[in-house]
Amino acid sequence: TGECYHTFRGHSAEIVCLSFNPQSTLLATGSMDTTAKLWDLEKGQEVATLNGHSAEIIALSFNTTGDRIITSSFDHTVAVWDVANGRLLHTLIGHRGEISSAQFNWDSSLIVTGSLDKTCMLWDAVTGAHRATLAGHSREVLDVCFDYAGQRIATASADGSARVYDAGTKQCIAKLEGHEDEISKVS
Repeated sequence: TGECYHTFRGHSAEIVCLSFNPQSTLLATGSMDTTAKLWDLEKGQEVATLNGHSAEIIALSFNTTGDRIITSSFDHTVAVWDVANGRLLHTLIGHRGEISSAQFNWDSSLIVTGSLDKTCMLWDAVTGAHRATLAGHSREVLDVCFDYAGQRIATASADGSARVYDAGTKQCIAKLEGHEDEISKVS
């Protein structure tokens, strides 16, 4: 119908990313004001403000059950949050550049992060422990994703290539080249 259900206000700077939870009951927004907010879609109200980053949040993603959310920041960290209470569970520290993207795998056991430091990293989603650093790009990693089975990780880079890694062995299994400029998204 094109009807607007709600207008959400509360961030003090631009909103640069957003995502629905899998149940479509919440909307998460990430902002240049260094916070993320969770909004109840039925009531049109703010549920929680996620504070903890020292720079803008440029990507966020729910896990498949909707009980966890990750926020990625230009402060070089990714935060893992409990959606029910807005509590910070883990801060993933290891990248030496701004985080461009992050995603849970299907069973929410792993997190992959991409960074402007030219790497992507694999993390244990339950403990927050670093599992592996996947290198090979000559320029910034702009996007990352898991396949639906959680067995492969794809990366997109400003070097004009995409790569596919085996999530188990952490080895690069394909280098996809042919674009003439940066690849900004991969799925």
